[in-house]
Amino acid sequence: MHSQQIVLGVINAVGGIAVLGSYAYGIWGSPAHRGELWGGVPEGLKPFYFVSMLLAAVGYFAFSYFILFRLEPDEVRVAGRFGFVVFPVIYGAILAFSALWMPLTVAYLEHPGTGLWVAIRLTLAAVGLASVALLVALLMLNTREPQPFYWLAVAGSAAFCLQTAVLDMLVWPAFFRT
Repeated sequence: MHSQQIVLGVINAVGGIAVLGSYAYGIWGSPAHRGELWGGVPEGLKPFYFVSMLLAAVGYFAFSYFILFRLEPDEVRVAGRFGFVVFPVIYGAILAFSALWMPLTVAYLEHPGTGLWVAIRLTLAAVGLASVALLVALLMLNTREPQPFYWLAVAGSAAFCLQTAVLDMLVWPAFFRT
């Protein structure tokens, strides 16, 4: 495995633990706020959220598999200019900001304030925009990889974008402060 892929694997492991830890903190560490984490999302939308979250998680594994195990880092060119290094940078942003969302939201529920609200919105925007950057990077990738793996990665990234850049970044905040 190439050193850049190892770095990306470490970012995934450390970032994944941070994200899961933040969710454990929010869900089990603050049981009084569990229901409030939905932020007023209507009951009719919750099944759509559930399916989208499931597809986003499956999509994350699909594009991560492709990037980690199907690409040759020395041959990667994104938009004809950038190398494999764009992927660790994008993953770092997605995971770091994702790990901040739950603690910020719990803090806001305990002590509402404009500063925390802005921090939550900026955090969700950073994750959403980073997920869009990942989709764009995949679409602008020069690859000789067999098509099914590539297109599964693109589809997975699109599902992840739907969740993070649309539902989390735009829809959830619209209901949260009502």
